[in-house]
Amino acid sequence: MTVRRSLRHWEIAGFLTVCAVGTLLQFLFAWTGENRFAAAFSAVNESTWEHMKMLYLPYFVFTMAEFAPFAEPFRNFFAAKAAAGLAGLLLIPLLFYTIGGMFGEPPAWLNIAIFFVSAAAMYVVSYVLLASNALRGTPFQLAGFVVLWALAFAFLLFTYRPPRLPLFRDPRSGQYGIPK
Repeated sequence: MTVRRSLRHWEIAGFLTVCAVGTLLQFLFAWTGENRFAAAFSAVNESTWEHMKMLYLPYFVFTMAEFAPFAEPFRNFFAAKAAAGLAGLLLIPLLFYTIGGMFGEPPAWLNIAIFFVSAAAMYVVSYVLLASNALRGTPFQLAGFVVLWALAFAFLLFTYRPPRLPLFRDPRSGQYGIPK
């Protein structure tokens, strides 16, 4: 099997994994009795930020699994993965707030669709950037590595210490972060 074909299979598997795991992370916090450790990885409220976390953390873990088979053949691995992660993350608030601004609060099925579209965008961008060898070079790789880890850290940190910004506010309760 060619490296490019293998990459395509991995990216499809990544998309399916992110969709499945991300969906489960919507419920994990409640299923664990609001366990503070589970909060680090799951949605603790209905804020846009928490939906972004449900997308990013499975993507990040799957990206680390992809590192071993693809870092050598794709010397743009970290930069491409970081750019793809940012693209998917930006789509969630862009679509949510645009649709919400145009039509009011979106129904639950549309929020789910936004999540899946954002996950698909991550993996399409990832595949295109990796296959095209874009963003190659040490500075891009270093920046990509830093961005991937900084985002993972931010999602963990802001679960426990969310800024008082609309992105972090639960639209149902009006609270920020873990419910009190």
